[in-house]
Amino acid sequence: MAQKEGQTEEKTKPKLWNINFFLLWQGQFVSAMGDVAYSIALGFWILAMTGSTALMGTLMAASSLPRVIISPFAGVVVDRSDRKWLLVLMDAIRGSSVVLVGVASYLGFIEVWMVFVAGVIIGTCGAFFNPAVGSIIPDIVDKRKLVQANSVFSIVQTASGIVGSSAGGILFKILGASFMFLFNGLSYLFSAITEVFIKVPKIIHEKTQPHFFADIKDGLKFVWHFRGLRTLILISSIINFFAVMGIMLILPLFHQEKHLGPAFYGIIMGFFTGGMFLGFLFTSIVNFKPEQRFKVFSLCYLVMCAGMILLPVYLYFPVMAALVFITGFVNAILNTFVNTVLQLTTPQAKRGKVFGLLMSVAGGLMPVAYATGGVLAEFIPVRLLISVSFAIVLLFYVPMLASASFRRYVRFNPDTQTIEDIM
Repeated sequence: MAQKEGQTEEKTKPKLWNINFFLLWQGQFVSAMGDVAYSIALGFWILAMTGSTALMGTLMAASSLPRVIISPFAGVVVDRSDRKWLLVLMDAIRGSSVVLVGVASYLGFIEVWMVFVAGVIIGTCGAFFNPAVGSIIPDIVDKRKLVQANSVFSIVQTASGIVGSSAGGILFKILGASFMFLFNGLSYLFSAITEVFIKVPKIIHEKTQPHFFADIKDGLKFVWHFRGLRTLILISSIINFFAVMGIMLILPLFHQEKHLGPAFYGIIMGFFTGGMFLGFLFTSIVNFKPEQRFKVFSLCYLVMCAGMILLPVYLYFPVMAALVFITGFVNAILNTFVNTVLQLTTPQAKRGKVFGLLMSVAGGLMPVAYATGGVLAEFIPVRLLISVSFAIVLLFYVPMLASASFRRYVRFNPDTQTIEDIM
C-alpha cells in the first residue's frame, strides 16, 4: 500500500520540462543570441557611419514605436488567434527582413533608411510575438512551476546574451556589421522552424465573444479595476522612460571613452547578462514564498538603482563589471516576479490583452526616451545623464512602495487567494 501511495505522489508531482516548453525554450536561445549581436552591431555601425548619438537614438525610437502603437491591438489578436502560428509567422517575417539588410550590407549598397525600415518591421512583429509568448507559458507548464518556468525561460535568453554580448563587440571589429546582421536574420528563421512543432492549447472563449474593439475595452476595464496591476503599469511607464534613456547611453559612453571602446562594451554587457543568468538560475532553484516577494522585490529594486547610478562615476573596468553584474542579478529577480504575478492573476482569455497593454503603456515613452537621450547627449555629459536618469528611477519607486494594493498584488498566492481577493 505504501508503495502505491508513493507512486501516486510521483505521478501527481508537477514537472517543469515537457516537449512544448523545450521547443519554445531552445528556439528562443538562437534568436535571442542573434538579437544581442545585432543590437551591438547596429549601434556601432550607426556611430561609425554618422557619428551621431541623436541618429542612434532616433533609430532605436523608430524600432520601438510600433510596439507602443500596435501592442494593445496585438494583444487582442493574440487572444483571438492560433498562438503557435502567430509565433512562426512573426519570426519568419523578422528573419527575412534582417537577412535582406545583411545581404545589402555585404554587397555594399546598404542605406540608413533600410535599417530604419527593418527596425520598424522587427518592432511590429515583436508587438505580436511577446504577448503571445507570455500568454503561452502558463498553458504549457503547471502553475506550481510557473516561477521556475519564467526563470528557466529567461535563462536561455540571458545565456544567449552572455555569448552575444561578450563576442558582439569583438566580432564587430573583426567581421563587421554584415556578418552580424545575417546571423540575426538566420537565427529568427531557425526559431520559426522549431516553433512549428510546438503544441499550444486553444484559448477557451465565452460563447458570445465580443467584437474586436469591445474586446480591447474589456481588457482596459480589467486592468483599470485591478488596482495593483494598474499601479504597476502606470508607474512602470514613467520608470521605463528614465531607465531606457540611461541604459541606451552606456554604448555612447564606451564609444567616447578611448580606454573602453566596442570590445570592452561587449564584455561589460556580458557581465550584465551573466548576472542576469545567475539571477534567473537562483529564482529557478529557490522557492520564494508569496509573502516574501514584496520585501525581496523592494531590496532588488534599490540595489539595481544604486548600481546604475554609480556605474558612470568610476570608469575603472573591474568596478564597472562588478556593478553591472550585481545589477543584472537583481534585475532578473525583479523580472521573474513581475512576469509570474502577471500570469497568475490574469485569466487565460485576457493574457494577450493584458501583456499587450503592459507593453504599450510601460513602453509608451520608450521612443521618446531614446530620442531624448540621444539629443541630450549632444549637449550634456553622458556620465551625468546616466546617473541622473537612474536617480529619478529610484525616486519613482516611492509611490509603488506606498501602495497597499501593489503590495497585495506582488504577494498574491493562488493556493489561498482568488483574483477577487486582491482587486
